[in-house]
Amino acid sequence: MAGTNLINDYIAGAIGGCAGMAVGHPLDTIKVQMQTQDCYKGIQDCVVSVSHQKLSKGFFRGMSWPLASFAFVNSAYFGAYGHVLSWFEHHQRTQESPHRLQVFTAGLVATFPTGFIACPIDVIKVTLQAQIQHDPHLPPSRVLFECRFKVLQWATRATRTIFKQNGIRGLYRGFWTQLARDCPANAIYMTFYEIVGHESRVYLHQIPSTAVNFVCGGVAGVVSWMAIMPIDFVKSRIQADPERTMYQGFWDCARQAYAEGGMKIFFRGALAVCLRAFPVNAVTLMVYTEILQYLNKIN
Repeated sequence: MAGTNLINDYIAGAIGGCAGMAVGHPLDTIKVQMQTQDCYKGIQDCVVSVSHQKLSKGFFRGMSWPLASFAFVNSAYFGAYGHVLSWFEHHQRTQESPHRLQVFTAGLVATFPTGFIACPIDVIKVTLQAQIQHDPHLPPSRVLFECRFKVLQWATRATRTIFKQNGIRGLYRGFWTQLARDCPANAIYMTFYEIVGHESRVYLHQIPSTAVNFVCGGVAGVVSWMAIMPIDFVKSRIQADPERTMYQGFWDCARQAYAEGGMKIFFRGALAVCLRAFPVNAVTLMVYTEILQYLNKIN
């Protein structure tokens, strides 16, 4: 799926990333709330609670920085992905399509350069999402993070506060956990997309390519997210605790969470993840693929 002109990968990745971000942020907020708070009976209860807030303080809280930077992050990812695939294609003797192992490797390797950009953005986003105001009648013990530190109203203020208290390390809290989540997730995502996409084009060639790309991207997104749900749960809790008052690291957070609710706690918010993953990844990869094909055609 790499472009013949690698600049096209960057352009298509930027447009696809922005499209996916706009679609999925409200459900991402629900996911983070489910993972970082104990005050919800289920996803419906969480949605109702968050809906009582204004959009900017509820479903779209923490969206400004990801939206402003997601074009760059996705552009960097898909550009790096295209570079790695092109390297493989240049060094193989035949002109066959990339092998699945090459796609897996490209998806994994491309994650590293974007991790340094994505982690601070996620720290700010998760911190703001975890601080959504709840029903004041809830017992404090059921709201994990809200009462732990001062509520931050805006992304810029959150950035200044975290940097002032903890320096650059505060903005990279949970970096290795995020990388441990994103590397396998992206590798599975791109590989599954290529597998399903290839089979679909062979057996469902009468269906428009746009529809095939949409469904394949959505299915690949759900599979990749479900594969890393436990790591994502730990990541959310670590990054929602910037003052490091609750968790000392990955294993400490995982141990406390397991003691709290067993294995099932690591899959809290799974429904929100699936509901978000399908449209977000479907739109992202569909737009990326269609834009890339268009740019390659006009070049």
